Amino acid sequence: MTAATSQQHFILASASTARAQMLRNAGLTFDIKPANVDEEAIRTALDTDGNSATPSDVAVVLAQTKASAVSEQHRGRLVIGADQILVCDDEIFSKPADKEEARDQLLSLRGRPHSLISAVACAENGTVAWYHDDTADLTMRDFSNEFLGTYIADAGTAVTASVGAYQIEGLGIQLFSSIDGDYFTVLGLPLLPLLNYLRTRNMVQE
Repeated sequence: MTAATSQQHFILASASTARAQMLRNAGLTFDIKPANVDEEAIRTALDTDGNSATPSDVAVVLAQTKASAVSEQHRGRLVIGADQILVCDDEIFSKPADKEEARDQLLSLRGRPHSLISAVACAENGTVAWYHDDTADLTMRDFSNEFLGTYIADAGTAVTASVGAYQIEGLGIQLFSSIDGDYFTVLGLPLLPLLNYLRTRNMVQE
C-alpha cells in the first residue's frame, strides 16, 4: 500500500490551483468545493467593535470560516480551508482585480519587505478541529519600470490570481531579492503541518 492510496478522501474548500497542485503532488486525493464566504465582510467585522485583530488572526479566521462553511454542507467529511494575507507596513493587500491594480500593488511593494501569512484549518460537521498559521518574509528588489511592464505582459492573467500579483513558482521569482520562510507557506498552504495533522487522524499513512 502506497502513501497515495492509503489516505482517505477529503474536501478542499479552495479554488486555488496552487493549493490543489501541492496536495496532488503530495499524493492526496480530494474533491474541490470552493467556499462561498464574504471575505471583505469578515475582515471588516474583525476591525470593528474595538477589536484589534492581527493579520494572523484575519488569515486564521478566514481559513476556519471557509472550512466550517463547506463542512456544514458535507457532513461526515473532513474539509480543509486556507487563506493567505499579504502585509506591508501594516497595510493588508488583497488580490488585484485587474492588471492595472496588479501594477499598482507591485509598485507599492517594489524595493520593500513584506510578509505573507498563510493559514490552514480543518473542519468537520461545521466545527473547526485544527488550524495552523505560518509567516514568510520576502523582499522585492528595486526592479525597473521596463522590467515591470515586461513581467505583467508575460505573466498575463496570472498576476490577478494571487495577492501581491506574483507566484514565486513561475516568473514572479524574478521580482525578489530575498525570501525567508517556508516555500509552501509562500505558495499559500503550510503543507507539512497539515500532513502531520492528517497523520494523527490516520488520514494519510504513518
